[in-house]
Amino acid sequence: MVPPFRADHIGSLLRPQSLLEARSSLSSPSQMYSLDIPQSVKDAEIQAIREVVKTQLEKGVRPITDGEYARHIYYGGFFEKLSGFEARPNLPIPDAFRTDFPTTTGLAKMGATTRAAVVCTGKIEYKESPYLSEWLSLRDNLPQNLWREAKFTIPAPNYQHIQLKPGTAWTKESGYTSDQEYFDDLAKCYAAELQTLYDAGLRNIQVDDPHLTYFCSSQFIEGCKKDGTDVDELLDLYTRTHNQLLANKPADLHAGMHLCRGNMSGSTHWVSGSYEKIAYKLFNETDYQTYYLEFDDVERAGGFEPLRFLPKGKNVVLGLVSTKTVELEDPATIKGKISAAAVIAVAQGISQDEAMDCLAISPQCGFSSSSLAGGKGMTMERMWEKLQLVRDVAQEVWG
Repeated sequence: MVPPFRADHIGSLLRPQSLLEARSSLSSPSQMYSLDIPQSVKDAEIQAIREVVKTQLEKGVRPITDGEYARHIYYGGFFEKLSGFEARPNLPIPDAFRTDFPTTTGLAKMGATTRAAVVCTGKIEYKESPYLSEWLSLRDNLPQNLWREAKFTIPAPNYQHIQLKPGTAWTKESGYTSDQEYFDDLAKCYAAELQTLYDAGLRNIQVDDPHLTYFCSSQFIEGCKKDGTDVDELLDLYTRTHNQLLANKPADLHAGMHLCRGNMSGSTHWVSGSYEKIAYKLFNETDYQTYYLEFDDVERAGGFEPLRFLPKGKNVVLGLVSTKTVELEDPATIKGKISAAAVIAVAQGISQDEAMDCLAISPQCGFSSSSLAGGKGMTMERMWEKLQLVRDVAQEVWG
């Protein structure tokens, strides 16, 4: 299957100064799930989205995204808008979280003593769309014939569950008695959201699940063992939930999954390690069509060897350009890496040309996973140069 774009990007973009200033009163980590957004901030978001869509059109950057400008952080605005969830702005680190969880362990080293999360306190129900207004803010800046060239991002269903101390993602008062019950209802909400967005014209959705790479981390695995959690059962629960939310999606709604190892302020990442440990299950036991994977740094992300597990009919977007460093990559080096990836992908039992056909390229992650987070030294000018580099190399390789 051919990827929807040969030159892709992960979605989030550096915020313009005007938007940062407008959101300055909401920049505290404890406010990341706040639903009390002043109209002045909403107006600034709408204007910033209008401008960034215009810039993407002018520079020929695809897919067209809203830069996630309406969110404080990439997973914001979803769970807290579903019925049955409640934001907890100051949960204690480490007590409220999984043992040795890489994110909270890293935050604690930076001096953090609390972290916000969203806990299930009642029956999970879909009463209104969390993200329809965001999609419309993007869509309405495009003529209808370009809606198909837009992409919209959504956090993975396991985002809250994987970080919280086992047994605390839902409370006794919620009425749930198992994680499976919790995820069954959550998957129904996701399916409803996909249908809502599709009915409003969306044709390309990207589910962001960087936490699946934690199953490649010995720190996370050992922490789960300390908690008495069966790691294989936990991964099965998460991949099964992904398939539940996709089960009834419209046939022409393209669905991809993005996995990275963290992309926080100052080029911080939370885990390292190859996709090897999860690649077979990821590619063969989840129903996504496209996988957006980071390959810009061998030490952090490993090599292309896991691509040997990619089955026919699916495709991978190679994250070969870094959002973590300001240096502009060499086009020849990128082309060499594409060829190297194709050599591995022929393990599907296909020719080199067919292997090339199931690949595309992108930056390895978004440029600003949260409003204040960008790669060390990254500027607006260099961000656009990198996106145009991806565009130009893809054009030279695939035409």
